[in-house]
Amino acid sequence: MAAAQGVIFDCDGTLLDTMHAWRDVEDELARRAGGVLTKRDTDKLTTLTIPEAGEYLHELFGLGEDGPHVVRMIDELMLEHYRTQAHERPGALAFVQGLAERGVAMSVASSSPQTYLQAGLEHAGFMPYLQAVVSVNDVGASKREPAVYHRARALMGTPLVATWGFEDSSYALRTLRAAGYRSVGVYDCDLAGTFDDLQATADIAVRGFDELSIETFMELAECR
Repeated sequence: MAAAQGVIFDCDGTLLDTMHAWRDVEDELARRAGGVLTKRDTDKLTTLTIPEAGEYLHELFGLGEDGPHVVRMIDELMLEHYRTQAHERPGALAFVQGLAERGVAMSVASSSPQTYLQAGLEHAGFMPYLQAVVSVNDVGASKREPAVYHRARALMGTPLVATWGFEDSSYALRTLRAAGYRSVGVYDCDLAGTFDDLQATADIAVRGFDELSIETFMELAECR
């Protein structure tokens, strides 16, 4: 694989096994407000940035003084988790290390804020292999738009035709596809997207990194 090849990884639910922590925090905030999140609510929250989620929970339950107050609640609950408990999804670090050995440029594009990303990726051992870490907050647009992927790719210096995106969320995979990226759907949970959803949207869909060898991915990536 040529050095110009690149991979943009999602963080939560793809590299890091943290999605359960996000769901726990959302449920805890709902409990504080005396409410319960429906499946429709959790599906919606999956697609939102943290400021949008703060506004949504404030409007839904009257939680906190305003949306920014709810965001501060989220920060308080989540940051310690990333600093001390964030860990890789099985096989993710070995996969990243294998790509690094082959000269592939890598970055992260995430809906989480930089403070969470830096803490979690460092704690789990990914940071030495990444050329860039980009949050949707850095580009002012959620993953419903491709700006965060374009920024990550620009920082890697790889062409669109040679850049893949790895995501666990079906809505983000749709954004990647519409923007011209090839993609791998890495199943995490049905809240982010069912396995069938991922298969219908991504070029490749796997249930974990153990289902995709470095050699197989390299062969696919070289077929432009």
